[in-house]
Order: sequence, then C-alpha cells, then structure tokens
Amino acid sequence: MSYIRPSSHPRRHGRVTLAEVATQAGVTTMTVSRFLREPQLVAPDTASKIAIALKETGYIPNLQAGSLASGRSQTVAVIVPNMAHSIFADTLHGLGEGLQTAGLHMLVSSTGYSLALEEQLVRNVLGWAPAALVVTGRAHLPETQQLLHSAHQRGTPVVEIWDQSPSNEPVFFKQIGFDHKQVGAQMAHALIERGSDHLTFMDSGVSEDFRAHERAAGFIAKAKRSRIPVEHLIAGAGDPVAQGGECFTLWRSHHLIKRRYGIGFANDLLATGALLHAKSLDCHIPEEIQLLGFGNFALGRYCLGGLSTMHIDGEQIGQACANYIVEGLKQGSKPEAPTPTQVLIQPQLIWRMS
Repeated sequence: MSYIRPSSHPRRHGRVTLAEVATQAGVTTMTVSRFLREPQLVAPDTASKIAIALKETGYIPNLQAGSLASGRSQTVAVIVPNMAHSIFADTLHGLGEGLQTAGLHMLVSSTGYSLALEEQLVRNVLGWAPAALVVTGRAHLPETQQLLHSAHQRGTPVVEIWDQSPSNEPVFFKQIGFDHKQVGAQMAHALIERGSDHLTFMDSGVSEDFRAHERAAGFIAKAKRSRIPVEHLIAGAGDPVAQGGECFTLWRSHHLIKRRYGIGFANDLLATGALLHAKSLDCHIPEEIQLLGFGNFALGRYCLGGLSTMHIDGEQIGQACANYIVEGLKQGSKPEAPTPTQVLIQPQLIWRMS
C-alpha cells in the first residue's frame, strides 16, 4: 500500500473570508468592509492594498448574507420595456455608473411592454429585498401598484423613470422624466411653426406603449386647438422600420400634395422607415412633407441627411435616478417613505434635413 504525504498547503474549501483579505492587506476587517461599501471613504494607499488583496485572494462578497443581516441587499432592481432601444440603453448606462460609485449593483429586467410581465417581475425582485426599485412609466396594473406602494411604505425607494404625471394627477413615487402629452403637443407646435397646415401622428403599434399613445393624444389635441386638420395612424406590429415605411406608403397613396404636411412619429424607427420610403416615392422632404421623430436614435441621425427628432437625454435620466437612490440610502437605514417629487428632464427639438 502506498502512502501519500499530506500537503504542507492544504487545499482550500469554501469561500475566501473577509478576515483573510484583511490579513493579506494588513488592515482590519472593518476597513475592508468599508472599502467594499463606500471605497471613496478609504484612504488611497489603504484602498490600493485592499484592492490588491481582493484580487490575489479571489474574494467574492456574499451578497445574500449581507442582505439577510441588513434586511436589504446592495442590488437595485431596474425594469425597462426594452433593453435593445438605445434610449433605454443610455438610461441604464447612466444609472449603472452612478450606482457603482456607491457599491450598488443593477439587476435589469425587460417587460416587452407587457404590464402583466411587469407585475410578475416586480413581485419577483421584491423577494430579494432590493435597495431600491426602478420602473419605467407610471402605468401599472392595480396589483403592481399595490406592490410598489407596499415597498415604498417599508422604506424602499421606488422611482418611475421616463414619465411624469400631469399636474392634475397624484404623484405616489419619485418621478424622473417628462410629461409625454406635453411633448406631443410640442411636436405638433413645432411642425405648425415651420409651415405645416395638415398634421398626422403615426402611433406605435404596441398597445401597451402608453407613453407613445400619450404623445399622440397631446399632438392631436394641439392640432385641434390650432384648427389644423389632423390624422391619427397606428403602425402595424413587427419591425418598426418596416412598419413605418409601409404605413407611410399607405398614407401617401391617399394624399395629393396640395398642402404642406407634417408627420410626427411615436419613435425614430417608424420615422426612419417613413423617410426611406418617402425618398423612394420621390416625395419632396421637407419642402412638401416634414417628418419629426422621437428619440434621436443613431439610425435616424445618419439617414439621408438626418432625421428631425426630439432628443431625450436618457443618460441624464439614469444619472438623476442614481443620485436620488444613493443620497436616499446615505440618510440611514431607518425605513421611511420619502416624499414623492418630480425631476424634469426636458426633451430638446433637433431640426435636420427631414
């Protein structure tokens, strides 16, 4: 029978502990813990030693244990309609950068514009006791609204981004964004100011894209107040660029160019599809037909001389959201529902060749 000599360096089992990191760095466990939570509060030389020790030991914080001890995790749950759209990607970028400075992490989910899925996602993430909850828009199912209210009352910051309630509606949570009806009205006003005497709004084909539908309502109401003829079109389901082109082609077949038309769009993807088809139909853009999108997507910026659009600073929305969450958590861990307020991030009108 052979004999195997025991190794002088026994194999490690389980996690690297905070104490091992502290010993490696020559500091206390409290200092390491402070570095992991708020690195800006640790002296640069000490922070450098801890960072090296973390890398050498391969330490991974047990976030679940921290959540059980404090009753709240270091995770911020963020729910958006679509992560592929650049406007929401910019918001997530600004939000993520702001949270990282405070040692917070994002858990991102997408609803696909489904209110039912939003309710399910909110219910699931609240089970993880997030440090804060960020949702997109103010339109929710009653069940979701109740979940948000309960979390808010327990002291979990709840933020509604990309939206604001009008002055005649109650505000229940922090809102960072803008009033979509007002923006729709601004789009109609801009087209009228540039000479359009007949308006059309091409709406989103997604039934639960309530913010787009509110922009349509504001656009139409402004046209009617200005005594300008107005039409409301709804794009089909499917690829929005293709749907925008098809919808524009159908619109063009019913209109003789005897006046100057202005068309507002629910988003830049629909507008870009319309712009491409307008050129193929030899429409005179913008002399006879003016096109105004929403979102300032990269595709529209570089398409056929550039699409006129409403620019929304999605990254600024994310940064403002992160600042609110970080500052709120710094005030202490005592559960206290903060007073709801609104932060306006006003969209900017950009005129290009369309």
